[in-house]
Amino acid sequence: MNQQNRAWTREAVRIIEADANRSADTHLHVFPLPPEWGVDLYLKDESVHPTGSLKHRLARSLFLYGLVNGHIGPDTVLIEASSGSTAVSEAYFARMLGLEFVTVVPRKTSPEKVALIEFYGGRCHFVDVPAEMYTEAERLAAECNGHYLDQFTYAERATDWRGNNNIAESVFAQLRAERHPVPSWIVVGAGTGGTSATFGRYVRYRRHTTKIAVVDPENSSFYGAWETGALDYATGMPSRIEGIGRPRCEPSFVPSVIDEMFQVPDAASLAAIRLLREHTGHWAGGSTGTSLYGAFKLISRMVSEGQAGSVVTLLCDSGDRYAHTYYNDDWVAAQGFDLAPHRAAMEEFLVSGKFLP
Repeated sequence: MNQQNRAWTREAVRIIEADANRSADTHLHVFPLPPEWGVDLYLKDESVHPTGSLKHRLARSLFLYGLVNGHIGPDTVLIEASSGSTAVSEAYFARMLGLEFVTVVPRKTSPEKVALIEFYGGRCHFVDVPAEMYTEAERLAAECNGHYLDQFTYAERATDWRGNNNIAESVFAQLRAERHPVPSWIVVGAGTGGTSATFGRYVRYRRHTTKIAVVDPENSSFYGAWETGALDYATGMPSRIEGIGRPRCEPSFVPSVIDEMFQVPDAASLAAIRLLREHTGHWAGGSTGTSLYGAFKLISRMVSEGQAGSVVTLLCDSGDRYAHTYYNDDWVAAQGFDLAPHRAAMEEFLVSGKFLP
């Protein structure tokens, strides 16, 4: 790398770090539970990031990883395979550095998502078969001598699990003054596997007793990979809960740092976000509902066993991105979802502590 490029890289890192400094840490909300249970539930609100989701952290880490490894320079074209929040956040950082950003997306990607990616200066490259996203992204990167950010491979290694203000370090710092400062469980979904890897490695490194639970939606491959140990496990089916679940087990998924996994019905995920909004006022996307459902299951177990402690999960993104889908009764009915049984089970849980959906 010549001196001019080194100077550009130093400035690029400074710009990204300055953006992080301008963004206050995300909030840790309390979900109201009966105090006599002795269990506290917290939601880490990642929707308040500048680009509105948990993926803002991932995109920042992927950019810094690419910069310090010399893969990103002043003229690098950045390529990704994503139609969701990761692409939105990556477009934001690419524009900040004055770089061209192209994301490969399925042709059926919603116009709202395409518009958000383009709002930050990104460009969408469409494919007719979703499974071809990966190879097409690789082809585009090779064709223009660009850099494939590849969230599904690099998510677990781009984040420094030892600290440096990662999400795990932030959660534990915010819990210091609580009555249960070391959580019994942390519950997350898996889209790349990077978040569960970060939490799982951090709690082991810091010698905490905290356990990691990962929730997986219908059609996803991560649960099957964890259960069987087959990291090439694939369902070939897309997830209906945006942001989590994959048709194949992605390279960043690290099952060895996970203590328990649940498969969550998609209808239960949607019932959970509606319950969350009514009980707390927080409006979240479907992946938050998947994690909240898993947290309720674990808390029910803790209550039945007389175990006090705390549980932490994530509010991954805002519900305003899903006003016309997850929060639209006509759309929900068209998908064949019946939310009522799951909603009733969760309401019963909030009264009795028993959760047997």
